[in-house]
Amino acid sequence: MNLHDFYYDLPKELIAQDPLTDRASSRLMIMNRETGEIRHEVFRNIIDYLNPGDCLVLNDTKVIPARLFGTREDTGAVVEILLLTRKSDTDWECLVRPGKKARTGCRLSFGDGMLLGEIINVQDDGNRIIRFSFDGIFEEILDQLGQMPLPPYITHKLEDKTRYQTVYAEHDGSAAAPTAGLHFTKELLAQIEEKGITIAKVTLHVGLGTFRPVKEENILDHHMHSEYYVVTEETAQQINEARANGGRIICVGTTSTRTLESVAAEDGTMKAASGWTDIFIYPGYRFKITDCLITNFHLPESTLLMLVSAFSTRENILHAYQAAIEERYRFFSFGDAMFLVK
Repeated sequence: MNLHDFYYDLPKELIAQDPLTDRASSRLMIMNRETGEIRHEVFRNIIDYLNPGDCLVLNDTKVIPARLFGTREDTGAVVEILLLTRKSDTDWECLVRPGKKARTGCRLSFGDGMLLGEIINVQDDGNRIIRFSFDGIFEEILDQLGQMPLPPYITHKLEDKTRYQTVYAEHDGSAAAPTAGLHFTKELLAQIEEKGITIAKVTLHVGLGTFRPVKEENILDHHMHSEYYVVTEETAQQINEARANGGRIICVGTTSTRTLESVAAEDGTMKAASGWTDIFIYPGYRFKITDCLITNFHLPESTLLMLVSAFSTRENILHAYQAAIEERYRFFSFGDAMFLVK
């Protein structure tokens, strides 16, 4: 399976640079995952396509302001770091730019010394382990000094940090937002619950791999990043009950999908679990538990586009994307959504 099989040509002006004022006013493409049939809607009307007894699965991870700008203590040169994974109370795996001269022992200062860091290890993939020292609470310092780690295709400054956060975000740890969830408002979620749909929550902390392009021409040679997930006993029970009663399991986003598909048994039953997953879903994958998928429009040749193609067919998805381009949908993180149903 070749990388170019998942290419499409996107006009730059369709890359959404800013979130809409009203989250639920995004456009929504409804697509039958089996036939490829398409219809166009407004996101808030998604409630009309949800049935009592269905289970809507949200990823409640919270994006941390993981981008920090500081200086090297030896040269005064400006450095940018992106916090990826917390290793201990003081140690983080980080992406450092520029990285060529950021060797072990290099000391960094952020916020005029409010936060200090020392590179204690350079990993095989080029990421650094940085040990931080500070007075006070790390999260509070990060909230003062850090910026939201927006994807590189977003060039506008984000004026309100909460707009790169779902309204149900709870557990700190992501370097990127689970963007399919950005369309939901608290009011819409309340209406969905009132209709008799169960809302279940999983946690998957979105990592660097979201931004990392696939470089291998044969996609089977691509190495997926690992991300930490949690499925609670309550969530497992909610999902199992919905399935037993004939309800559909509707994943909000590829992150929720990857979490459920990592944990579900072959017969689709769920259990409480936590750990790391590097599951790579591409066409040919047999879904064990996910019945429907709410997702944004993804980058060409990305693992996310491959997952969505696996959930339907590559031909159906590329046809839908072409229709979205013709209809002037907004693409990527702050863009519009699609709902793949059966």
